[in-house]
Amino acid sequence: MQIEEHILRKANQWLTPAFDDATRQHIKEMIENNPEELTDSFYRDLEFGTGGMRGIMGVGSNRINRYTLGKNTQGLSNYLRETYPGQQLKVAIAYDCRHNSDTLAGVVAEVFSANGVQVYLFSALRPTPELSFAVRHLECHCGIVLTASHNPPEYNGYKVYWTDGGQIVPPQDGAIIEEINRLSFGDIRFSPDEKLISYIDKEVDEAFIAASVKNGSFNAKDKDNFSIVFTSLHGTSITILPEVLKRAGYENVYIVEEQAEPDGNFPTVKSPNPEEPEALAIALQKAEETGADMVIGTDPDSDRLGIAVRDTGGKLVLLNGNQTMVLMTRFLLEQWRKEGKLTDHTFIASTIVSTPMMSAIAEDYGVEYKIGLTGFKWIAKMIKAHPQQPFVGGGEESFGFMVGDFVRDKDAITSSLLACEIAAAAKAEGSSFYEQLIQMYVEYGFYKEHLVSLVKKGMKGAEEIKQIMTGLRNNPLKEINGSRVIRIEDYQGSVAKDMLSGEEESITLPKSNVLIYHTEDGSKIAARPSGTEPKIKFYISVHTRLPSADLLDETARKLQKRIDHIVAELGING
Repeated sequence: MQIEEHILRKANQWLTPAFDDATRQHIKEMIENNPEELTDSFYRDLEFGTGGMRGIMGVGSNRINRYTLGKNTQGLSNYLRETYPGQQLKVAIAYDCRHNSDTLAGVVAEVFSANGVQVYLFSALRPTPELSFAVRHLECHCGIVLTASHNPPEYNGYKVYWTDGGQIVPPQDGAIIEEINRLSFGDIRFSPDEKLISYIDKEVDEAFIAASVKNGSFNAKDKDNFSIVFTSLHGTSITILPEVLKRAGYENVYIVEEQAEPDGNFPTVKSPNPEEPEALAIALQKAEETGADMVIGTDPDSDRLGIAVRDTGGKLVLLNGNQTMVLMTRFLLEQWRKEGKLTDHTFIASTIVSTPMMSAIAEDYGVEYKIGLTGFKWIAKMIKAHPQQPFVGGGEESFGFMVGDFVRDKDAITSSLLACEIAAAAKAEGSSFYEQLIQMYVEYGFYKEHLVSLVKKGMKGAEEIKQIMTGLRNNPLKEINGSRVIRIEDYQGSVAKDMLSGEEESITLPKSNVLIYHTEDGSKIAARPSGTEPKIKFYISVHTRLPSADLLDETARKLQKRIDHIVAELGING
């Protein structure tokens, strides 16, 4: 394989004295023996996506390493000094169970301290939502989490949070990125000021646990008659969630011991992602052995939540993120209504690729429904932009939920507790989590969603994803599964077009590479390249009336058949 000139030019920049001997030696070996790896390591610079910056760990500009993260941190330090002149800057840093997360967190702490920033570094791994909480609790100017969420073991990442506890959003993220891009690697200050690095743990843990219990507990009855199987999938929730459940009154909690030890290899699962049914297989088996009512599984940094509950026949079934989101949202709204706190200014929130049922729920309760781009940073931005409007809760289809605004990111810790409260309260009343979900389908319509993720790795994969999106834009589908396309929303072009009248209207949300088709029969198909993984995702939503709970299975089969036809017609079944 011939090394392209621009790749070689970038690689040669990493052979200068600004880089350590091991890095330079590795690059020399790639130039001589592995041009394919060299190309993938340097064909682009890692960029901030939906959930911060993520990438494979290794040497090069397209890798997570001390230099790419050091440059981020140096640029962020410069931006902080410009934004808050004359102030003693403070930053909180957390990290997850991944390989090198603790080492990379130490590098980030050192660079911040070398720039005169007071650093509060967690002494051991902690959940991402606790970092979001800690930023406000410690009155920090920003926060960093070293995590790649549910990505494969070779990945790591860097999330940036601001003073409100939410991740950075435009125009601020653009300004920070510009500052980073102005730097050379030689500008990074790696010499730490140890006096400015403090370690945090129990005090912040205690405050976060108390806040989680306060926001996620609603005095459900008969908790001693409710049992839970919990797996942390080798991640960080093991440090906090068992104590949260205990303090909320749940004593019958069975921990999956095979997956309780934090381990960046994730040895018992193909993917540590609670969206994947296989990830919860061991927990489901334990639930059958113990007769548990519910299974809870969280991803490595504890922001995503997967659950399984028993259906009307007593069989354990996995729920998707949309299903848990609508039930949690309605439960919270019902509690707020009982307490007389709901007004027309109160709001719930979700994202453009999540279930449309959220809109129906908001209308029923007379609250505002705000909708944003994919990622909880947009929900955090809504809260920050509308401080006079009380936020009840909200989420997105990717197994994330936020209970209130004390954490400004998806929070599997508090959401796990909330799910238990809903299920325990329902059981005490002779119902169940699953039966309440069916009742919602009867009231609001049966919405059924399906996600297809196509993996496209490397430079070639990135080009394939680009071509797919270009094709959907330049040659729009006129009908899908026999139903006319009536509206197309292009969030990159900021235009929504009525395909029947030809009329166009502007989309006011920030630009994003998302395309959404709406059909005459109410189907919704969204296409979007992932902002954190080498994937293109297709989100399919179909719905119909459900006259009674007795017709659930029959109606579910009809909706699934419609989804199958859409997948086959689009040629996205992998």
